[in-house]
Amino acid sequence: MNAENSRFVELHHPVRTMSDRVAYGITRALRFFADLLFAKRYGNRAIVLETVAAVPGMVGGALLHLRCLRWMLDDRGWIRKLLEEADNERMHLMTFMQIARPSLFERMMVLVAQALFFTFYLLLYLLSARTAHRLVGYFEEEAVVSYTRYLEEIDAGRIENLSAPAIAIAYWQLDPDARLREVVLAVRQDEAGHRDVNHAIAAQQARAVPTTDAL
Repeated sequence: MNAENSRFVELHHPVRTMSDRVAYGITRALRFFADLLFAKRYGNRAIVLETVAAVPGMVGGALLHLRCLRWMLDDRGWIRKLLEEADNERMHLMTFMQIARPSLFERMMVLVAQALFFTFYLLLYLLSARTAHRLVGYFEEEAVVSYTRYLEEIDAGRIENLSAPAIAIAYWQLDPDARLREVVLAVRQDEAGHRDVNHAIAAQQARAVPTTDAL
């Protein structure tokens, strides 16, 4: 792994508290099943996982908005960041739909996975916003690892470095002749940002009065 890739992958929030252990345990379990189902089919993996990844920002943004209204609190800019995160993940999905066409089975997986994850994440957020954000932070750490491996497959010539879809060129303002590698780099940068935001919110929740953790 070169220095460019290791700089992203090595950033990991240490598991210290029970909340961290719960979030990290769930993340590792889901990582195991994703690896089992998709192996090195990173484009198809992205399609399924990005439909799930777009859920937390919308759920967190809506619940945080309601909490700030209820308690007349300043949101410190987190609501906008969470909603932007949800929209950004949706654009990841739209991009990879142009790169790796999902099978009927994968489309069915999307429907089931999103319904189950939305319900699970909503309940988790209501129970412990800190754990929910820590979970997303760890999810995004794994996303960075996956996109780094995607880059390594492209660089090794095992995945064709296709032309970037027009939607990706417009969204990330890439060069007109950009390739898949530039798209994956841009997506990985986004995921690293989401990682940092969610870990920061979880840390803020940990410093708050215990009764404000649950919304």
